Amino acid sequence: MGVSLDRDVGGPALAGKTVVVTGASAGVGRAVAQAAARAGANLGLIARSAEALGDVAKEVEALGVRALVLPLDVADAGAVRAAAARVEAELGPIDVWVNAAMATVFSPISRLPAEEVRRVTEVTYLGSVHGILSALDAMRPRGRGVIVQVGSALAFRGIPLQAPYCAAKHAVRGFISSLRSELLHENSPIRITEVHLPAVNTPQFTWARTHLPEEPRPVGTVYRPETAAAAILHAAVHPRRDYWLAGSTLQAILGQALAPALMDRLMARKAWEGQFTGAPAPAERPGNLFAPAEGLHAVRGPFGAEAKGRAILAHGPDVRLAVAAAGAALFTLAGLAAGLRLGRR
Repeated sequence: MGVSLDRDVGGPALAGKTVVVTGASAGVGRAVAQAAARAGANLGLIARSAEALGDVAKEVEALGVRALVLPLDVADAGAVRAAAARVEAELGPIDVWVNAAMATVFSPISRLPAEEVRRVTEVTYLGSVHGILSALDAMRPRGRGVIVQVGSALAFRGIPLQAPYCAAKHAVRGFISSLRSELLHENSPIRITEVHLPAVNTPQFTWARTHLPEEPRPVGTVYRPETAAAAILHAAVHPRRDYWLAGSTLQAILGQALAPALMDRLMARKAWEGQFTGAPAPAERPGNLFAPAEGLHAVRGPFGAEAKGRAILAHGPDVRLAVAAAGAALFTLAGLAAGLRLGRR
């Protein structure tokens, strides 16, 4: 049903290929760029900070591949489309496009300004849409290519204090569901796959905008960005409908499907204080919502001591089938037991 990930994947399948990564300056996106370079892929690097992207380019070029720095805001559809054209002209046909760019705000809904909700939506939802459309424009004439959307357990189950991000991730999943059906209708060989992640130790907890009284932290078990990158490259090489990384992601998705009201109560009880570190939030923090937080770009965030490097990567449809089969078996056994009781009577 899955593979265990604690190292880079990709190998010869990505050697010499062209891979575009949005959100490549930090966190999961930067880890994906590094892992793809180790696999021999040439990189188109997209994020807002030219300085941070320059550092990533040096890292990957030291591994013997080519890199193209493309500083832009993924909320700008024209800029993303122009970047895709530059990659095709300078690095060659785009083989894999990875959407990893995101933005979030930690806040109760009652304290959310409308402009912050809009900005998270523009980056996390529309930024993904712009990437998908640009990748499709490049891939359709050749009839090949893979688009990998970095998703989240929060695309299925919203949590308190991150409503704009959860909503944006839900929206991306809906957009891709429609696109997947259209690609099937067209008999298109272009593949789109989603990789839904658990909590990951990235710098977002250091620089994301927050209206909380304490410094924010990830909810539940935390994993290394490199583990997420390995899952994403596995999906790029073996594109299937969707992948779920780590047991916590499976629990969130299946829990929401089977018992949403219970999940509401669990989130209310555990996911509010569960996002507080206990350290008071400073009066001023950099914040990267409307502009890059220069000088803070890195792969990992501040929770390395607890972050796990090994996780199970499951194929979503396989999990759904196994759960359905288990449910059918339980239903059958219950029916047989009821029949035996009636027979005794």
